[in-house]
Amino acid sequence: MNPQADRVVRRVTMIATITASYFLLTADYEPTVLDPIKKGLLSAESTVKEYVFGSKKQSQENQMEKLDSNKEHP
Repeated sequence: MNPQADRVVRRVTMIATITASYFLLTADYEPTVLDPIKKGLLSAESTVKEYVFGSKKQSQENQMEKLDSNKEHP
């Protein structure tokens, strides 16, 4: 290999190793880091489900009204 190219490869490798080591040593490994993102996704999921299928409160109220109306008209 060309001595100049060899020198460039060594320097790039050294810089990449140092950078990777820095990120690995300073990384935040706390398991609750992604909780806000998870909560946002779950909130969006429940909103879409309510929009598509109707809210649980509305469906429960509708069922209760149907039961009450069935009791009044035997």
